[in-house]
Amino acid sequence: MIEFLINIAGAAALLIWAVRLVRTGVERAFMVQLRLWLRRSAHNRLLAAGTGMASAMMLQSSTAVAILVSNFAATGAVTTAVGLAILLGADLGSAVVAQVLLVRQTWLIPVLLVSGVALFLRGRARRVRQSGRILIGLALIFVSLDMLRAATSPLLESEGALNVLSYLETDLFAAFALGAFFAWLVHSSVAAVLFFVTMVSQGALPAPAAMAMVLGANLGGSMIAYVLTFTAPPETRRMVVANLVLRGGGAALLLVALGTFSTHLTWLGPTGATQAINLHMAFNALLCVVALPFVAQITRISESFVADKSTEDANQIPSALDPGALDVPTRALFCASREIIRIGERIEAMLIRSSGLYDAWDDAAAAQTRASDAAVRQAHQEIKLYLADLNRRELDEGVVKGAMNLSLLAAGLEAASDLLVRNLLSLAQRLELEGLSFSPDGRKEIGDFHDRVLANVQLSLNVMMKENPDDARELVAQKENMRGLEQSLQRRHLGRLREGLAESIETSTIHQETLRVLKQVNTAFAMAGYPILTETGDLLSSRLSESGK
Repeated sequence: MIEFLINIAGAAALLIWAVRLVRTGVERAFMVQLRLWLRRSAHNRLLAAGTGMASAMMLQSSTAVAILVSNFAATGAVTTAVGLAILLGADLGSAVVAQVLLVRQTWLIPVLLVSGVALFLRGRARRVRQSGRILIGLALIFVSLDMLRAATSPLLESEGALNVLSYLETDLFAAFALGAFFAWLVHSSVAAVLFFVTMVSQGALPAPAAMAMVLGANLGGSMIAYVLTFTAPPETRRMVVANLVLRGGGAALLLVALGTFSTHLTWLGPTGATQAINLHMAFNALLCVVALPFVAQITRISESFVADKSTEDANQIPSALDPGALDVPTRALFCASREIIRIGERIEAMLIRSSGLYDAWDDAAAAQTRASDAAVRQAHQEIKLYLADLNRRELDEGVVKGAMNLSLLAAGLEAASDLLVRNLLSLAQRLELEGLSFSPDGRKEIGDFHDRVLANVQLSLNVMMKENPDDARELVAQKENMRGLEQSLQRRHLGRLREGLAESIETSTIHQETLRVLKQVNTAFAMAGYPILTETGDLLSSRLSESGK
């Protein structure tokens, strides 16, 4: 029995990790493109659903898509209704992924492994290496499913185990709850569905119980995004709550129907496994088709459930700078690092709000941004004094160097905050006061550039927290890419000026200055990667060393 549990746990762990491996590869290689596709689909709900579906298929996760879209909703780049359309498409996309991954082709595993390892080890470009990671992850998903099939075979010979699992057939609500809990626990409805369907294909689970657990996985999967966005702005949470009610509530209603008509489901397939996976696909497809025409009405209803509420200002969070930690230098550096991450998060929020101000000026949002800038200045001053106090003690070379790096990073972030308030807010207000508007191409370019900067800011915060060398390399490489992109966009703008476009002429200074400010903000956050790459030697042996000059 112990050996059986170990084998099941190992197969499940490999499945969960393999799904995550694919998602990580896609995020590192194609996240910028995914963000652009999602934001550009905001004008058409059908296109939004299709983009959400494709993004979930690439990321192997509808939750990852929900987190991405939440950023757009916070900036106003995506309305709540369009965001819900994207989430409905993403739910269907995750169902398609589960269907595809259950196709069993033994020859595919070695092909994927050989190709993936070759690309990962031999590839020079980051995207090529991450494509190799994706192929390896897909191969390991198939391996984990084979392991699961082998691990569940002994169940067929154990009458006691089969009796326990057979109980779930008589209590579909318990099976539903178990499926929801497992999907939430592993943070992946795709992995949960694959696990349940494989179990039923081996005869270890009764078909009705497996279908109830698959329906539960839909509730658990939608709960993940709800929990992760619990403290997000109301406009972000409304679409997540609406999706939770639709997907989770729809799954619960279907569970009731399943208990009533369980003997009439042969149209879903000849076996329990095909019935379970086809039910998952049919449910998400039906939900998308039925709800998509009414997303506007649904989101209006969700406003009554997620109303605007006054919350304590995030700027009032107690400081992480613990004076008692100064006698333990490494702990003091950790405290300073935590406070710098908080500064970065405040600036991230300021950057998100600034995008919406370019489309419609909002005095309250502008005032909130200025208040955040004041909090950043205060925090920077406290960090300087804290590190200065630390430097008065007897310190080894490593601590002195760490304190210097943190001090420089804090100064750079404070400068970025100042740029957002003094420059970007003024430029956005000028658009409002003078009644100006960008040309369609100009606004699209600024929106795309802003979104790339926001993606790099989030990558920088991840680097600060985890100090991962791969992410640090990507962050510094993106600094060079952004410089080239900014120059390219400036040339495009000058081209429109030569064509005599009135809108481009009127907003020329604002357009060029906005790109310059956003590039400088990106540069400030990119500095988080340099200390890590100095330690690994990357700045001495690659072109990355030139990016710091």
